[in-house]
Amino acid sequence: MAIIDLVIMKLISFKAPNTYLEGLDELVHAGVYSSRSEAIRIAIRDLLKRELDWGTNGLPISLIEAD
Repeated sequence: MAIIDLVIMKLISFKAPNTYLEGLDELVHAGVYSSRSEAIRIAIRDLLKRELDWGTNGLPISLIEAD
């Protein structure tokens, strides 16, 4: 079974210090990311990969190996 590249996104909100937002805005302005949302999604993905041993496609290893 192939992994379908269809992702349903949920809207979340959170509080962050102004310095974090300013840093995100600098990255977006420099063209590193297309938006704050993209930068935050990538940061969350990388955290989950590091802390929970998630695969490179953003899914838990247990789901990937089930194929």
